[in-house]
Amino acid sequence: MCSSVCLNSSMEICDPKNNITMCPLCDRVCSYWKLSTACGTARASHLFDNPATVFFSIFMALWAAMFMEHWKRRQMRLNYEWDLTGFEDEEEALKDHPRAEYEFRVMQKSLKKEKKSPQKMEKLTCRDRLPAYMTNIVMMLLMIGVTFAIVFGVILYRISTKAALYMSSSPTTRSHVQLTVKTTAAIINLVVILILDEVYGAVARWLTVLEAPKTEKNFEERLIFKTFILKFVNAFTPIIYIAFFRGRLVGRPGRYLYVFESYRMEECSDGSCLMELCIQLSITMLGKQLIQNNLFEIGIPKLKKLIRYIQSEQGAFQEEERQKKLRRYETDHFLEPFGGLTPEYMEMIIQFGFVTLFVASFPLAPLFALLNNIIEIRLDAKKFVTELRRPVAARAKDIGIWYDILRGVAKVAVIINVSKTKHTYLYV
Repeated sequence: MCSSVCLNSSMEICDPKNNITMCPLCDRVCSYWKLSTACGTARASHLFDNPATVFFSIFMALWAAMFMEHWKRRQMRLNYEWDLTGFEDEEEALKDHPRAEYEFRVMQKSLKKEKKSPQKMEKLTCRDRLPAYMTNIVMMLLMIGVTFAIVFGVILYRISTKAALYMSSSPTTRSHVQLTVKTTAAIINLVVILILDEVYGAVARWLTVLEAPKTEKNFEERLIFKTFILKFVNAFTPIIYIAFFRGRLVGRPGRYLYVFESYRMEECSDGSCLMELCIQLSITMLGKQLIQNNLFEIGIPKLKKLIRYIQSEQGAFQEEERQKKLRRYETDHFLEPFGGLTPEYMEMIIQFGFVTLFVASFPLAPLFALLNNIIEIRLDAKKFVTELRRPVAARAKDIGIWYDILRGVAKVAVIINVSKTKHTYLYV
């Protein structure tokens, strides 16, 4: 008997009386399977998807909203303690000074129009920026399309690899097909995310420079917004696909949906995608924290410092340097220049998304985020003291556009957790 029934309880799945025969998960090489074989996965899924998940999702939705209110209160308190309540006018005056790149573009425009009179002040209009705006839109859509294409490629990898492993003559290989495919696909997604993060950061900066904002404040805000959009889509597209789309576009027995007329769309194994979502989220979150946020932050400045030392004039006189003690400013010359706090803020924003958006499928995410932050505090302290040049101090009344981004992520988190609560309530 071929059935596509999805039972609502792990106890019913594990009951030997309900030994239902299920349709094959792929064509030709996959065979019919008994629902009772999914007992272990169903019990593991029940740890994350049970009546307590409703209360946990509600708690996370309320926590996200209360976190933003607490941050606003803390920010206003710091403004008062640091005497920044009247700093708005001073900050605007400092940041309204035109950037050198903007003035250069204005000068080029004046020379083209042969208006060299110093009394006539030229400025870049929307018409002057129209090619840059169009390039920004096209490149942003192209980069997002690249992310979607890679996710689609990983889908094809899962489908083809699953079929190939089911053809194996080894019983052990066939019995661990699902776990092997899930884990390797999640690792591939992680590697792609780490690579594209660096590419998207460079692309966002190039697009912002091409746009030629007038002030440093406008430049920083536009750069942050573009970088956040690209990196957020890059990090969360595989997770969003598993959470909302996988298993809903498969068709029905006898009339399945195919891609390229050869690849049948993948279903949620054992009737639920929750474990796959948990694996993908855990590998992506832990991988980004361990590799990108910790290893790269320490390793890359050290590598650049070594390269700068070798390429400098001092590198040619290593023997002499061993015999004399360099002055402090001479040793600081080999340190990495301070590039701003944008990477640090971006890490926290992406981590805030991992903790709040899909935390119902991976309840340990807040714990791992806490442990990561405890470790990263010490690593960042070491990096700023020993690996980077001393930054120039600057006053600011708030965190700028980062607060608006945090508030947007918090609102999306409330919506997703509410939908998760509704889904779990109906499921239970």
